[in-house]
Order: sequence, then structure tokens, then C-alpha cells
Amino acid sequence: MTAGVERTANRAMLRAVGFKDHDFDKPIVGIASADSDVSPCNMHLDHIATYSRERLREIGTMPLTFHTFVVTDGEAMGHEGMKSSLISREVIADVIELDARGHQMDALLGIGGCDKTIPGTVMGMARMNVPSVFIYGGSIAPGIHRGKPVDIVSAFEAVGAYSAGKITEEERLLIERAACPGAGACGGMYTANTMASAMEALGMSITGSASVPAVSEHRRWVMEASADALLHCIREELLPRDIMTKDAFENSIRVVMALGGSTNAVLHLLALAHEVDVPLSIDEFNRFYDTTPILTDMKPAGRYVMTDLYKVGGVQMVMRMLLDEGLLHGDCITVNGKTIAENLADVEVKLQGQDVVHSFTAPEQQRGPVAVLKGNLAPEGAVVKTCGLNEFSHTGPARVFENEEEALEAILNDRVTTGDVVVIRYEGPKGGPGMREMLSPTAAIAGAGLSREVALITDGRFSGGSHGMVVGHVAPEAQVGGPIALLRDGDEITISTATKELTVAVDPQELERRRREWKPRDTGYNRGALYKFARLCSSAATGAVTS
Repeated sequence: MTAGVERTANRAMLRAVGFKDHDFDKPIVGIASADSDVSPCNMHLDHIATYSRERLREIGTMPLTFHTFVVTDGEAMGHEGMKSSLISREVIADVIELDARGHQMDALLGIGGCDKTIPGTVMGMARMNVPSVFIYGGSIAPGIHRGKPVDIVSAFEAVGAYSAGKITEEERLLIERAACPGAGACGGMYTANTMASAMEALGMSITGSASVPAVSEHRRWVMEASADALLHCIREELLPRDIMTKDAFENSIRVVMALGGSTNAVLHLLALAHEVDVPLSIDEFNRFYDTTPILTDMKPAGRYVMTDLYKVGGVQMVMRMLLDEGLLHGDCITVNGKTIAENLADVEVKLQGQDVVHSFTAPEQQRGPVAVLKGNLAPEGAVVKTCGLNEFSHTGPARVFENEEEALEAILNDRVTTGDVVVIRYEGPKGGPGMREMLSPTAAIAGAGLSREVALITDGRFSGGSHGMVVGHVAPEAQVGGPIALLRDGDEITISTATKELTVAVDPQELERRRREWKPRDTGYNRGALYKFARLCSSAATGAVTS
């Protein structure tokens, strides 16, 4: 883009944005920022990106900033807007690919804050396979209500508690006002913090960065050190595909399990592995579920948030504990050119005097937070969250709903009772379209005190803030005629994490008879991004990717 007589006009335009004669031989670094004042998760990203931009200029590169975008789950939740969330992951990757390819960028520094900006940004880097580093914008501080910490999930669960008569309208409003005190992504081990931790474990972010709060002074170090790491990648031609190996993905899954992470990690890691041609199957997650205890007492099922984890040692301390137990591949290379083991060599493990992180001898939970179930109701697989429940089995009658709104209305009006299995279908990648998260129904169940009495299954997704007996990503989805489309009220459904089973007690011949009567639903979207996504996306069991 910058060399030779034939590029005279190209250089003329670049001079207008600040290039001088001596700059045209420098590496052009694209800074892909998801800054937006749409949400607290991303409102500060351009401000902190200035530290990286300054550092990149100091060390001899030419940074050019462009913007991706965000669809904020907390604001999109519970209405049509949530259909845009997962799709935004694919479009963010497309934006980075098109901008970086269109302007022939030599390297990429990606900055994200909310759930889909993290995997979407790294997916775009993977496609381009130029030297790249991802930076997480950091987590929000907890709000304080009546002397106790609250967060965004507290606000969602207040809806169920209010509807069940457990709290007053005044109490609900006070929680709403206190939940989000400033900049940063949702505070518990929800999807944003889960994926930021996953990127650190994967080696695409610098070690020690994921748990640094959004408003911490330490964030300047994160931005500057990330710029230095990117220069190393440029000089040594260290590329995303060199870093994101099969062993690196195994490290990432292991850390997600140990932290009690979100079910969305399954979807996003499968999608990212697809981008770099790493053979990763949904079935492989159970090996890590079975062999990784949850070491942290983090929300949504626990008590603490990311700022608490930061204070006692951060994600890197949990990684060091896993490495010492022989549960990480220590020889995996990371963006600063050092291996995981080298980066963790000086990290101290301090378990005394704090109860955010537990030892292997007294873990928060003996097995991981996320398992994959299969059976005649989910031949391709489904994802169950076990945080706060450990292993569980539940058998009960189906209460079938055709969308999230119908289910939420029934829950809030006491038409779901103890023992039921709430089924929400036609919310999958194609059927939604867009695979909405079901935080509103699960939070309503939790707020009503029914998390251990009522199960919920869906071909949609769950927020990292969901907890209870919840099973998502049921595949094949209803829109393509998966078994979930054939369920009827009263069908007996069994969920078991011990046997990793999701089944329905209906005779195969009866299911086949119902299948002959079934027809796909008209989603109502006949043009635009949602239509294109529905036409192109794969099964949730393979990451719901469009490429």
C-alpha cells in the first residue's frame, strides 16, 4: 500500500492522517477498538487505547485506529435485540478482516470489552494471520446496595424476586440503581471475563492482563506491555496460528473450567478453533469437565467478582496452580515470545487469608462448570451448566414454549411449578435467528427461589450470569427439525450430568410420527443481517460459524 511510484496516491492520503516521509517503511498496526458509549463494557476503550497508540509510535510502528462495534447483551437481553448479539461476533470478525485486508495492515492490536467483542476480534486476527495481540478492557467494579455487593445479574434476578413477592418495588429500584457503578464489563465470571481469561490462557493476551479492572492504574501497564508484545510478534514473525495450537486450546478450556466459566466458552472456542483449522470437537470438553475442579468462588453461583480475584492474585495465579498440578501445557508460546511456563515462573500462589481461590484439596466444586450432554433429545450435543450444583439429575414433565417471551411470562405468573422442565425452542442460531441468551427466564427462576426445583432446556444460549439446572445449545435445533421441535407438554425429560444424558421418554415411532407432521417455522426475517446469518450459520455443536 505504501511502496513504489504507483502508490503515490495511496501515500498522499496517508500523509493527511499524519504520515511523514520516514513513516512509509514502518509496520502499519491496525488498532481495532470496540469503543462505544452504548454500554459500560466498552465506553472507556478508546481512552485506554491511547496508551497503546502512544507506545506503538514510540517503538517505531504506525498505528491506525478503526472501530469494530458491540451489541451489549445486558441491554439486548429479553427482547428482539438479543438476536443481534451472536451475529455481532461474526460481523466483528468480518470488519477486522475487511479493514485489515483493505488497508494491508502489517499487524493488529484488538481491544474489546463485551462478550462477543472478545472472540469476534480474535477470530478476525486468526483469519488475517498477521502479528496480533488482544487486549481486554477490564471488568467493572461491583455496585453496593445496603452494604453488600451487587451487579447486573442482581438486577436481572430482582425481577424474579419482585414478581414472586420476595422484595418490594423500592428494593428492586435500589438494586437497579446500584448494579452498574461505572466502566467495565459485567463483574462475575460471566462471558466477558470468561473469554478474557480464555484468551490469556490461549496465549493471545499477555499473562496477567485478564483480571486487571477497567479503572485500575495497572491498566496502563497492560496497554503498553501489549504494544511491546506486538512489536516482538512483528520482529519475530510470530503469528496467531503459531500461538493458537491444539495444546493452547486445551489450556484455554482448562482455565475456563477452573474458573467456573460461562457455557458460551464452548461456542466461542469451537468457532475460534475453526478459524485456525485446529480440530476441536464439542465432545472433548467433557474430558476437561471430568478432570478439572472449580477453584474459584465466583458469581453467578458463588460470592465474588473479577475485582476480588485480581486482589488475591488474578487469573495468572489460578493458571500457576494448574501448571503446578501438571494440568497445563507449559511449553505453549504466547504473544510476548515466552512460554506459558516462563510467564508464570514468578507468579506466587497465596491461598492463606482469602477465600476467593481454593486449593485442589478443598475446591469449590469437584468437577468443572460446563459439561456436554447427548441423547435422543440432543444427538449432536447440548451444554449444561453445573456451577453451584455440582452433579445433578432431574426428570420431569416438559413445559414447552415457542420462544423466550412466552416462557418468561409463564414463569413470572406462577404457571411453572416444582419439577417442571421448561423447554424454550426456536431460539437456536437459525431459528431465532441469532441464538438469544435466556438470562431473563433463568434469572426469573432463580429470583423465585426455584433454581434447584425447575430445569430449563433450550436450543438458544445462556448468559454467563445464568445458573441453576440449565441446558442450552441443544442440537440439532428446532428450526432444522431437531428432536426438541417434536416435544409436547408432559413428555418426560431426563437431564443427568453423571451420565451426561439428555433424553425424552417418547417411543421412537411416536417421535417419527410427530416428525412427519412437523414443518419449519417462518422466522419473519426475509432480508438483512439476521436473514443472512440464518442461511449461513452452522450448528451450535460446531460453533454456529458462518465461514
